Amino acid sequence: MAISNTLRGWGFVTPALFWTLAFFVAPFAIMVAMSLATLEGRELIWGLDLANYRRLFGQSFLSGAIIVSLQITLTVTLISILLAYPLAWIIAFRVPPRWQRLVLLLAILPFWTSYVVRSYSWLLVLSREGIVNNALMSLGVIAEPLQMASTRFATVTGFVHFFVMLLTLTIFANLVQLSPNYRRAATDLGASGWQAFRHVILPLTLPGIMVGAFLTFVLCIGDYITPQILGGNNELTVPQVIMVQLGRRGDFPLAAALSIVLMGLVTLAYLASARWLRLDRV
Repeated sequence: MAISNTLRGWGFVTPALFWTLAFFVAPFAIMVAMSLATLEGRELIWGLDLANYRRLFGQSFLSGAIIVSLQITLTVTLISILLAYPLAWIIAFRVPPRWQRLVLLLAILPFWTSYVVRSYSWLLVLSREGIVNNALMSLGVIAEPLQMASTRFATVTGFVHFFVMLLTLTIFANLVQLSPNYRRAATDLGASGWQAFRHVILPLTLPGIMVGAFLTFVLCIGDYITPQILGGNNELTVPQVIMVQLGRRGDFPLAAALSIVLMGLVTLAYLASARWLRLDRV
């Protein structure tokens, strides 16, 4: 009977295990092996050489792309949290329950628009002849159009527009689960509104914040479209450098090394978030 249950268990597990090995473990192993190879002219030399990783941290062009990606990602994540939390709070506690579904539907409308179309729309809005510059000049705030497109500001703006809605949903899901008795108990114990929020509401909603922040980090640091369209080529991010190595130079080992570093950053972000959440639940 025990053998039968074991075989049955392996029967259920084997398809998922095969899928994981075929479409995750094997490609990842190939990419690691590729990152340890070298390119001499047009010839690919397989081996265990760390030259590509030394190039990443030895050449300012490559290390700068890693720094730029981290700076943009952390900035987008922080701004998105600061904007999403008040929005989620308003929807959860200020909007009548019968209107909350409609408001949430309006909040996720940007997700229904093509990612490329959204980026090009922001490019038009932030261009020298765009709505923002025309409005500022009409109000007399500026005398000449500002250069906002093809800058880091444009890239961050495009990212924030998308990720604020994602974080709003994750934070809202936490807020609506909170019992109003928590705030009432804190008030009865003499806590002010700010103290109740800081010591009661915020800690209880941190899991939702961290889930949204981690998703924002992963999607933002690996994005190629938005920096390419809105940021131009003034500051290259890691995905842009990877595409340059693949499309123009054919340097697959260096592109693989960059991809491994990118996955390492995502893994560190995950481990930091998971560990922090575990401590929070203790």
